[in-house]
Amino acid sequence: MAGTYTQIYIQYVFAVKGRENLLQKPWRDEVFKYMAGIIKGKGQKPIIVNGVENHVHVFVGLKPSMSISDLVRDIKNNSTNFINEQKYVNKRFQWQEGYGAFSYAHSQIKDVYQYILNQEAHHAKKTFHEEYLDFLQKFEIEYDERYLFDWLED
Repeated sequence: MAGTYTQIYIQYVFAVKGRENLLQKPWRDEVFKYMAGIIKGKGQKPIIVNGVENHVHVFVGLKPSMSISDLVRDIKNNSTNFINEQKYVNKRFQWQEGYGAFSYAHSQIKDVYQYILNQEAHHAKKTFHEEYLDFLQKFEIEYDERYLFDWLED
């Protein structure tokens, strides 16, 4: 739309179904590149996609023509199909239902990028469960424990 200018930065966080450690290092980067391609193909700006064995962080510059929920749905659906077609896992791969979506200012891009880039080091000190609850508290999001991800024992 002519005359419309926006800067919307969203970090998505979502987990493998059952929070299983299925995203293995030998092929994980290929999945993250594929996800970035999905984002770009939808006319959005992939800033960084990274994660560890059981969850992913996706940071995007989002245009208002795309809803937050539509983009994450497309990323999850298409990447699920890609992982299953490539037979990276010896069973049917699925993402867990739900996701977190957190917004940032332009001045925070560098810090969020670095945070997502350093996921392996970060998770040597903190579990995904702890990280996710920290996000919800930091962003003052009300939640019901019953409707969070299915957590395995940390």
